Amino acid sequence: MKDACLEIARCYEIEFLEIGTDKDHVHFLIQSVPTYSPTKIVTIIKSITAKIIFVQAPYVKKQLWGGEFWSDGYFTNTVGQHGTEAVITNYIKNQGKEKEYVRLHQQKFQL
Repeated sequence: MKDACLEIARCYEIEFLEIGTDKDHVHFLIQSVPTYSPTKIVTIIKSITAKIIFVQAPYVKKQLWGGEFWSDGYFTNTVGQHGTEAVITNYIKNQGKEKEYVRLHQQKFQL
């Protein structure tokens, strides 16, 4: 997952400030350009990570219900008047049980 995301960062103007997982979720803290909507960013990440993972580990697709890597749902929030980087980072870290959250990648926030 981390390698797929870093490949996306290399090809698109999307920086992964934090990538983490818990039992059945992946959490991202992302910085990107304002020309990408949150929906566009999610679409890019979901489609490209699934393709990369299925190429690198084809057996994964056979183990998934319906062969789909990602579910249809997602939650997104933006940094602004009511959501600071600290608030969003804290939200990400506290989504799963603390023992289950594993930080795969962290990068400092850049302006």
